[in-house]
Amino acid sequence: MTMKRMLETSFPGINVFLHNYPPAFPKRVLSKIMPVIQVGAIATIMAGDQIFPRLGITPPPLFYSLRANRFGTMATIWLIGNFAQSFLQSSGAFEVYCNGDLVFSKLAEQRFPSEFELRDLIGSRLPPSPFGKNMGNVLS
Repeated sequence: MTMKRMLETSFPGINVFLHNYPPAFPKRVLSKIMPVIQVGAIATIMAGDQIFPRLGITPPPLFYSLRANRFGTMATIWLIGNFAQSFLQSSGAFEVYCNGDLVFSKLAEQRFPSEFELRDLIGSRLPPSPFGKNMGNVLS
């Protein structure tokens, strides 16, 4: 949003559109499965005494240690699951296009542009402003 405001201030009349760059397909699928894993793990902690005997399985020793601190275990499952889901939904992309041409790509450059750099890149691709050629210099 900071970059959007800076570009709209530096170049009056410019239209800035923000879009999410989708992550790779396997990451998207895993991010959708993560809540199911969280609910399954919490259900196992809560009802493992009934689930394991019905499946004919002896509960593992880890189950009893996790069950001894139910609240801490469930909070940890929830926090780690949400962190993993957030990580899986993020692509790390910051792509800037001007008139359909790629101006800057964080994926290609492996860095984030400074505001001044982005303003200069966009300014070099736009036609001269009706307010004067040095409009960007006045705003710096």
